[in-house]
Amino acid sequence: MMHSEDSRLQALRARAYALAESGRFDGAHAVEQALVAEGWPNAAAALQSSYTRKAISERCLAAAKAH
Repeated sequence: MMHSEDSRLQALRARAYALAESGRFDGAHAVEQALVAEGWPNAAAALQSSYTRKAISERCLAAAKAH
């Protein structure tokens, strides 16, 4: 059971990073909202780590500069 939960969290974080790198979002909160809209009900819990939120925000910023 723990393994499947870890797998889901990893998939959710990978999707969050992909959204952040798309250049369509300006920060972690916007990415979190997009994940919820896509049907990831546990997005807030998966992104509660300050490290994860910072990494997402940095990817959003880098993508915005690239586009």
